Amino acid sequence: MGIGIIGSALEDVFGLSSKALGLWQQRSETIASNIANADTPNYKARDVDFRDALQKASGESSDLQLAAPSEGQIDSSTTTSTDDLKYRVPTQPSMDGNTVDAQAEQSAFASNMVHYQASLSFINSSIQTLRLAINGGGQS
Repeated sequence: MGIGIIGSALEDVFGLSSKALGLWQQRSETIASNIANADTPNYKARDVDFRDALQKASGESSDLQLAAPSEGQIDSSTTTSTDDLKYRVPTQPSMDGNTVDAQAEQSAFASNMVHYQASLSFINSSIQTLRLAINGGGQS
């Protein structure tokens, strides 16, 4: 069995859970960056549009594809992880142009970690189920 087949089989088993876990990780890094820059003048708080990013990861994106009628135009097949980042709408921007609300960011970070742990727990339970199936219910 080749590595590509194994990777495909694992994606079939875990489905969107593994992709969601990566998105929760990306969101925690983005929120941590916001918190770290809470005092940086003109820093604009960012966040992951989780719903849109998960749709893209599952191949169900509702975005219109760019047409590239001639060579050298924009390649719509390449995306970067920053495509999923959006600017937050500030509730109370500061006088120095910074849009980070430290309390809201800390709350979002805590909430995000709960989602991350839930996705991780689901993947772990799937692995335990696979182990049980492979070992024949614990019978040797």
